[in-house]
Amino acid sequence: MADDSQRLIVIKRIKKGGGGHHGGAWKIAYADFVTAMMAFFLLMWLLGSTTKANLQGIADYFNTPLKIALSGGEGAGDATSIIKGGGTDLTRRTGQIKEGEIDPALARKTLEKHEAEALQAMKRKLEQLIETNAKLKQFKKQLKLDITSEGLRIQIVDDRNRPMFDSGAAVMKDYTRDILRAIGKTLNELPNKISLSGHTDAVQYASGERGYSNWELSADRANASRRELVAGGLEEGKILRVVGLGSAVPFDKDNPNSPVNRRISIIVMNKKAEEAISKEGLQFEATTADEVKQRLEDGRR
Repeated sequence: MADDSQRLIVIKRIKKGGGGHHGGAWKIAYADFVTAMMAFFLLMWLLGSTTKANLQGIADYFNTPLKIALSGGEGAGDATSIIKGGGTDLTRRTGQIKEGEIDPALARKTLEKHEAEALQAMKRKLEQLIETNAKLKQFKKQLKLDITSEGLRIQIVDDRNRPMFDSGAAVMKDYTRDILRAIGKTLNELPNKISLSGHTDAVQYASGERGYSNWELSADRANASRRELVAGGLEEGKILRVVGLGSAVPFDKDNPNSPVNRRISIIVMNKKAEEAISKEGLQFEATTADEVKQRLEDGRR
């Protein structure tokens, strides 16, 4: 029997470490990449094959997630139209609500809310424009913005040392022209119509109201302002009303002769105000037509 001290001992050393190009880590990374690309192209395909009505419905859901729950409907693409959207025409914007499934009062309230938010956003943008525009910033105290029952009101008021027009005339100062042209193009960002009114102080002409008076002066100044807004980029057809109100609606009621009463008022009207003006116009036209007809009949008699 051999001596144990003479036994042969074999030691095996196993090298541990990365397998280089034979390792499997790159395969996992590649698989993740392929999966991500497949998900991306699947998303692109879904967006490309979805109708605009459904896309708008998805956007509306995240803006007002309770809309469908309150008004009823079949899905996120529901709208107020009685015609279902979708089909082969991907440009259709009509929705999926059936007639009678939506509360008109709720729908109108929702639209008014969105419109009010849009007008508030326009107000903030104009305020920022006034702060960043060198020409406008120096007239910051003469530019007054607020939200009224008719919409967003922009008033350009006179200053004792810096009037907008020549005294007693509709000749506009150069800086007034710059102000109107600077804000004209910005007003195109909303579809809302514009109402424009001119105002004077209570100081009357020597001839009073028998000849050229504050009524004509305020109307001429309002029209001069309209021309400058259009020259500044305001789209033609956006102005629904231009009026001269003389001194009838003073800014400073306690001091009717104050310079701030001489002003130009621009109102970006909400839908309710637009409808009211349109209705008044139709009623006026109908009344005028009836009067003309009655006069013709009286003449024949």
